[in-house]
Amino acid sequence: MSARSVRVLRGLALLAAVFAFGVVMFGAFVRLSNAGLSCPDWPTCYGKATWPEQQHEIAKANEAFPDRPYETHKAWREQVHRFLAGTLGTLVLALALVASWRTRWARFAVMAGAVFAVAGTVLYIRGEHVWSTVLSLFAIGLPFLAALGLHKPGAWRISVLALAVIIFQAMLGMWTVTLLLKPIVVMGHLLGGITTFALLAYAAMRYAGVGADNNQLAPLRRLVVLGVVLLIAQIALGGWTSANYAALACGTDFPTCLGQWAPPTDFRQGFVLWRGIGVNYEGGVLDMAARSAIQIAHRIGALVVFCYLAFLAHKVSRRGLRGLGLLLAVVLVSQVLLGISNVHFGLPLPVATLHNGVAALLLATLLALLARTQRRPGDHLFSGALR
Repeated sequence: MSARSVRVLRGLALLAAVFAFGVVMFGAFVRLSNAGLSCPDWPTCYGKATWPEQQHEIAKANEAFPDRPYETHKAWREQVHRFLAGTLGTLVLALALVASWRTRWARFAVMAGAVFAVAGTVLYIRGEHVWSTVLSLFAIGLPFLAALGLHKPGAWRISVLALAVIIFQAMLGMWTVTLLLKPIVVMGHLLGGITTFALLAYAAMRYAGVGADNNQLAPLRRLVVLGVVLLIAQIALGGWTSANYAALACGTDFPTCLGQWAPPTDFRQGFVLWRGIGVNYEGGVLDMAARSAIQIAHRIGALVVFCYLAFLAHKVSRRGLRGLGLLLAVVLVSQVLLGISNVHFGLPLPVATLHNGVAALLLATLLALLARTQRRPGDHLFSGALR
């Protein structure tokens, strides 16, 4: 592939990754400020493309949704988040098109997926939810299959796969509203945002040529992959904690919980993934014992991840990746301190939002390590992508 095309892909991937990080941060801000249901419909907000601002619009909104009184300071946050997510989707679509352009069937699959996604959204607005879901599944499946079948280096496949992920992420955003903040959906939405950022960040690294000149670092690869798996599991636990409003289930005590080392807990109820339809989960529905169980599980997970990643930082530093090892250690310690601060200071919004962002940065650091354990993409790979 020409140097110019690679530069375009690298630039698009980097821009999309940075933008995705911003969307993750803003999404955390929306969720943690309890604005997740501030627009009771999707993708509009009280029937408007933006949000009601005039008094007559607000009155009409309250009349149309009597169970959800309009709150200006929350509604704009939710709708701006949707605008940002839509902009990110456009960037990812552009990246996927460029990555698949030289392969006709893959290019067609990407374009058809985008058309199905738009059509599914239109049908959802019209209330035809069954057909909307069918079209949305096609919108996800087509770029996913294109990514699997694309005979190009990994970064190209990841660029196309990111489109399938972000379309599914849009569906999760819709379900977050329609299923009234169901915890499994809220957690999935968080993981979808983190996954989108991770895919784009990794693709940008590979397009930039991040890698090794030989296979000397290959033995570290399994250790790094295990670190990625553990961190993603911990992020999922954090999402479950947030979705069930369990961040302060132990009060402001640390490392104890409610002044005890072994407070009353109910792990069985705390980790029921699917509950009934029609329940409004805003504010949480679990009792204190179940929420305490979730909080304690998150703390135990944090301890396991901290110990393993600290070991990994030491290990990679000894293998010649001192800079990345030091960066991993710094980001890891920062994340732990933010988590403790969340509890100690009673979940201040800036700290809680930053805790989400640093989790994404920690994952990006591990992905940079993963890229360094792999062979650097050579010119023969780029030229082979045209064939």
